[in-house]
Amino acid sequence: MTSPSALEAGRTAAREQRWADAVEHLARADAERGLAASDLELLSTAAILRGDTAASLAVGARAYAAYLAESETSAAARWASVMALRLVELDEFSESLAWSTRAMRIAGRADDPLLAAAVRVGPAMAQLGSGDSAESARMAEEIREVAERHGDGDLAAKAGLLAGKAFISRGDLSRALESYDRAMSIVEAGGTGPFDTGDVCCAVVSDAIQAGDLDRGGAWAGFLDRWCRSQPTLVTFSGQRHALRGRLQILHGDWDAAAGSLEAAMAGFRAGDFRAAHGAPYWAGELQRLRGAFHAAADSYRQAAESGWEPQPGQALLQLAMGRTALAQAESRRALAGDDPFTRRFVLPATVEIEVAAGDLDAAGRALDELRGSAHLMSTPLFEAEVALADARVRLAARDLPGALASAHDAARGFADLEVPYEGARARLLAAVVLNELGERQDAEAEFRAGREVLLALRAEPTLAEATARFGEPRRRDLTEREVEVLRLVSTGLTNRGIAQRLSLSEKTVARHLSNIFGKLGIGSRAAATAYAYEHGLV
Repeated sequence: MTSPSALEAGRTAAREQRWADAVEHLARADAERGLAASDLELLSTAAILRGDTAASLAVGARAYAAYLAESETSAAARWASVMALRLVELDEFSESLAWSTRAMRIAGRADDPLLAAAVRVGPAMAQLGSGDSAESARMAEEIREVAERHGDGDLAAKAGLLAGKAFISRGDLSRALESYDRAMSIVEAGGTGPFDTGDVCCAVVSDAIQAGDLDRGGAWAGFLDRWCRSQPTLVTFSGQRHALRGRLQILHGDWDAAAGSLEAAMAGFRAGDFRAAHGAPYWAGELQRLRGAFHAAADSYRQAAESGWEPQPGQALLQLAMGRTALAQAESRRALAGDDPFTRRFVLPATVEIEVAAGDLDAAGRALDELRGSAHLMSTPLFEAEVALADARVRLAARDLPGALASAHDAARGFADLEVPYEGARARLLAAVVLNELGERQDAEAEFRAGREVLLALRAEPTLAEATARFGEPRRRDLTEREVEVLRLVSTGLTNRGIAQRLSLSEKTVARHLSNIFGKLGIGSRAAATAYAYEHGLV
């Protein structure tokens, strides 16, 4: 037996979702005399929610052995299936298969339809991973039916998430989101445990935003945010929650708030939130790229790639912003190779932009046709605006000026209705270029000023610099050789002191040169200077 005070304190803390206290008290109770299987399971769950995956897995293995020792074979099989799914989350696929096999072997000897359904989640997920999305969807729907019949909310929600993933892989986005609706109705009603709540929420929010369904994505992100905030010591899911919120804030033009959210996301990742391994650095990189912090963005994308997921299309767009068009084109094409329709739909607008910049209108046209064709997955207002902007780019490059103008205006209206200001500004700036070429100078200037005002407020200097150059507004007088030297060093991230040491100048002299550079280029930040240096081949 173990100390009642430590054990009861741990159980109480877990019920109240005070995960740090739960780990502390349950671990103390375990060290004193050991825990029973159910309490080891509780400690394993508390540990993974605190971001300590190694401890969680070690204790989880002990919980399984303890269930067998206590002749609780059904509980052992159910817990083995949980371990299998958590190992999938950690990309430990061979270990996951071993746990799934244990669960299936035990369940095969029991006459328990709910247990039989529970242990099939791992194999259904394996079917999806092997490319058989139809079989995965069929199995997930069967599991959900059994779970709903027996009132098992955790299992029903997990099956709904898996079914949605399978439908996405098959290109049936509408049905996927309907499946997510059913899963989230269980979660929001409190029908799932803490790990499954966070797991389902993070997945469905990410997929909804990527699908362009901002209503669902925003509503579900709000629930996830409130749920995480109710548990101050929660680590797992907390970083990803901030990353998803930052992603929405970037879309809606609240970039200063997004910067704070993404800093919190990175802090959560560093604290142990394995779910944020890609989302936190990737979306941090996106904001850095959009604001001209190219070196920081490259580092963020590198960190995102370490998760095993490609940091695209952001990394390809970074190469484009740095003037490395051929490399951007190669990265974009590689990102599309072999991707599922859902991922391709996300990457294709950037592909159109990059191919137009590279001068390959045939490739841009093919990408645009595929983007239009993906409307059968599910057409949302955001998707329609993205298609209109891509169409405007291709038409402008093909010299169909009236068609380009109509599409640019459609895109601008669509983004404005959705309150997506950055993309709306890009559409208006493209319209300004078209109007200028049509000789409609007054209308062109009005569109340019409207788009420029948004970009200035967002501090989206690279896009502003590009648009200004295309529109034809003079931005600078010639820089002196010394100013070019200073500008190059600014673009490497050096401080004024570092530049002064490199050039054997005083910091005051460097500051004066930097002031002159800002004045000549019509910019107001080091990030903008860096963007200018890359755009004009000075680095």
